[in-house]
Amino acid sequence: MAAEEISEVAADVAQAAPGIDESIDAFFQPAMESASDLVFWGVYLGQCKVEEMNQYAETWRGLKILKPYIPLPVDACLQLKFILVWLAAAAVFFTLYLGLINLRHFGKSIKLLFGEGMTANKDGEISQFQALMASLSGTVGLGNIAGVAVAISTGGPGAAFWMTLMGFLGMSSKFAEVMLGVKYRQHRDEDHPERISGGPMYYLKHAFASRGMPSVGTFFAMFFAICCILGTIGGGNMYQANQSFKQVVIATGGDASVLAGYGWAFGVLMALLVGAVIMGGLKSIAAVASKLVPIMGGIYVLSGLIVIGMHFGHLPEAIITIISSAFSLKAGMGALLGGLLIGVQRAAFSNEAGLGSAAIVQSTTNTDGPVGTGIVAMLGPFIDTIIICNITALVIVVTGVYDLSNGIEGVELTSRAFADGIPWFPYVLTVTVLLFAYSTMISWYYCGAVCVRYVFGEKDWIETVFKIFYLLCTLVGTATQLDNLINFTDAAMMSMAFPNILGLFLFAPEIRRDLKEYIAQSKATA
Repeated sequence: MAAEEISEVAADVAQAAPGIDESIDAFFQPAMESASDLVFWGVYLGQCKVEEMNQYAETWRGLKILKPYIPLPVDACLQLKFILVWLAAAAVFFTLYLGLINLRHFGKSIKLLFGEGMTANKDGEISQFQALMASLSGTVGLGNIAGVAVAISTGGPGAAFWMTLMGFLGMSSKFAEVMLGVKYRQHRDEDHPERISGGPMYYLKHAFASRGMPSVGTFFAMFFAICCILGTIGGGNMYQANQSFKQVVIATGGDASVLAGYGWAFGVLMALLVGAVIMGGLKSIAAVASKLVPIMGGIYVLSGLIVIGMHFGHLPEAIITIISSAFSLKAGMGALLGGLLIGVQRAAFSNEAGLGSAAIVQSTTNTDGPVGTGIVAMLGPFIDTIIICNITALVIVVTGVYDLSNGIEGVELTSRAFADGIPWFPYVLTVTVLLFAYSTMISWYYCGAVCVRYVFGEKDWIETVFKIFYLLCTLVGTATQLDNLINFTDAAMMSMAFPNILGLFLFAPEIRRDLKEYIAQSKATA
């Protein structure tokens, strides 16, 4: 999960010797803020003042970063980020271009997930179900808990509606990237010929090579891989470990907790648990994910439904509030646009449709068809955003615990909502947070490992070095405050969308052609 989603989650708890954290953080701050500012560059809309537009880093190596401003007759200052436009444009385009594939073939995705109409073969490492669960374990995380709360506390209940819409549209771009991942996967490791490597690196390289620009394809493939490695280390590992420890400290008394100051010990335990899984490779990760994701998702959904059930009389009102707030001008046009933008942003950070990470994991399936795997992959955003995120939203709205005057709130708002149902439910939430963070760490390790092998070579010792480094980063994540470094890696993770979506657009005619052929063949054999 992206670090920006949960940056407001918990109060600071000192983890290491005084001054060390601050020194490291300050060392990285200038470059990291500038990199983040570049990636999350956007146009300012509305009635903005100079001080509002200067709340972000303004320089990059001494150069002013252009900050366009379009004055609009709305009562707010908003920032339309290009990365969100890029992600949303791909989701809308492929939904329309592929003829509402997310609606027309939703039923088929469920059938294929459980093997109906899908023929397995030896050219693959894990099943469809395991691949989807491994992919979901990287997306179902703290963003589903804290990210939704942030969206509602800043954009109002209507933000949940826009999150849902973005999740629905994101199903189409998820199909496209996973389908290409399977189609252009390779067996690059001579020592392990059964090992499959797939992802945007491979179809990006092919896309430009087939157009007579191999060097351009190599550049974008390497750019994607490096961004994925950085994002894996920061957003997929260190920040997950950091925030899970903070949640445990908060749940056990905050500053008075017996665990306060023992982040390193928590890090050792987390590293051992993560290492026990990733040392076994993809099959071990998939086996754990296929069991862990249904359990943790089931615990969270069941807990949420219990709270919603206890306030069942307010459920219709809560649904009406979410929908009406999404289109209401009662609080002004600025509030409406703000809720829309925040909802789109949180959905993008939650389901990661368009980033290409799912293509890395799901390209390893033992299937005979890339289109079928892509159709199964559509279930990712549906489960992640449309189901789990909406459970969080309904719990918050139906209990009425949100107060927009409180400013930005993260997991503390969700925890307060759960406590409104049953006082000890926040402890269940803490367990869920730990499971979500853990599953994210093991799944993102695989994405990072594939990209490390792509950049440095398909050698066992290279991956072993990365495993050790990855586990050491877990210790660093729990024992220090590296907010600026994590913000940088968060920006690197979102940067994956730039080359990945470019590749999707280049392959669009081929994607539609293959889909039509697959549907025609399915009808012929039915």
